[in-house]
Amino acid sequence: MPELPEVETIVRGLKRTILNKTIDLIYLNSPKINKGNFEGWLDILHGKSFRDVNRRGKNILIESSSGYTLWVHLKMTGHLYYVPKNNAIDKHDLMVFYLQNDDYSLRFNDYRRFGNIRLLKSDESRQQKGLATLGPEPLEISRNDFIKLFQTTKRMIKPALLDQTFLAGLGNIYADESLFLAGIHPRRLTNTISEKKLIELYGIIQNILKKAISKMGTSVDSFAGVDGKPGGYQTYLKAYGREGEPCWRCGAKIKREKIGSRSAHYCPRCQKLR
Repeated sequence: MPELPEVETIVRGLKRTILNKTIDLIYLNSPKINKGNFEGWLDILHGKSFRDVNRRGKNILIESSSGYTLWVHLKMTGHLYYVPKNNAIDKHDLMVFYLQNDDYSLRFNDYRRFGNIRLLKSDESRQQKGLATLGPEPLEISRNDFIKLFQTTKRMIKPALLDQTFLAGLGNIYADESLFLAGIHPRRLTNTISEKKLIELYGIIQNILKKAISKMGTSVDSFAGVDGKPGGYQTYLKAYGREGEPCWRCGAKIKREKIGSRSAHYCPRCQKLR
């Protein structure tokens, strides 16, 4: 699933390509999109422009001049592509936005169809379940608030980092990488970590996310930006996806272990459970 750097890469790509462009036609290729949602997308959006694009956690919010916002969550295999409008429509192109005076179209593509795209009233979008309950942004939270967040809860740190109501935007990749670089076992309880170590983790998370954004995200499965190009951060991964390979620091084999319902990659020697 695309995480904060990948979603931020897409948001920046959309700002470069669709901002202030007018919607001419919408092609809908998935009944699921209209289920429990507004009917008549074209009536609402036709002739309106894309006014702003923002990210909240792993969610993409595309605001239109109609007073409605597109809420997109890519889930496992969703993509937003900006491609030539004359390209043949793929069977996995679930929604296509044709733009006035533009040779390109915006396409929501998802071959497993887990992703969601919904139309919301802009002034109600932030109150929606799934957005209103999100935790702080890891690139915006202050160091003191970050420390307090961990010290006032008692739970295993890996599941905590994956909990979007705790900290919004992290997933398996960047949680594993951050804990590896900080030398923290994924089962370590949050309230047992020293303030000094939390300060270190805070800096590591911020640095990893910023670097991953600069590399246009991590492509370990199918992720690609709006131009279809993969990210480049996968070459910097130290723990995630490296089960059985030697640890970058000590040479021990990277271990993969299921914690809760998700896998964790870590070094059993460098990340001992104290």
